[in-house]
Amino acid sequence: MGQGRMEGGPELYPNVRVGFVRGAEGRHSVDEGTGGREDGHMQIGEVAARTELSLRTIRHYEETGLVVPSARSRGGFRLYTERDVARLMVIRRMKPLGFTLDQMRELLDATDRLDADGPYDQEAGGRPALLALVRTYERAAAEQVDRLRVQLARAEDFAHTLRTRLEGEEAEGQGQGQGQGQGQGQG
Repeated sequence: MGQGRMEGGPELYPNVRVGFVRGAEGRHSVDEGTGGREDGHMQIGEVAARTELSLRTIRHYEETGLVVPSARSRGGFRLYTERDVARLMVIRRMKPLGFTLDQMRELLDATDRLDADGPYDQEAGGRPALLALVRTYERAAAEQVDRLRVQLARAEDFAHTLRTRLEGEEAEGQGQGQGQGQGQGQG
């Protein structure tokens, strides 16, 4: 009996073609085997590596409704698409700028609605209102980037001050060490 194979049966870890079955919640269920990769799905580990987010963080964003896996395998594994990865990247870029989860949700909802082919809610201002909301977030992001640049410049100045001080101390210490060595030999 070969490794990964049962006697007279299928391989334990075959590269199985992936098939979709509409799930009860509107998501898809995907046959296990390749992890759905053949149909553009990725398991959470690959998504974590690509986005540089931890598994725990991705699961937290799922719990808060920011990113919901596009599908699940029959075994219950989360499966993501390129679109899901793009959403996670938006979230990852917003976080260091100080945006809250609610703000992230609002922006993602607006961009989802702009990307949708359906009609816009005219009572809520339609497409112009959505674009105005995205512009508001763009301005807020630009302002925060400017503030972070100022903080970075201050941090770089501080690091330079410390480096200059250490270089001065080292140079002074070398000069004293040479003088002491010469004075000890005479006497």
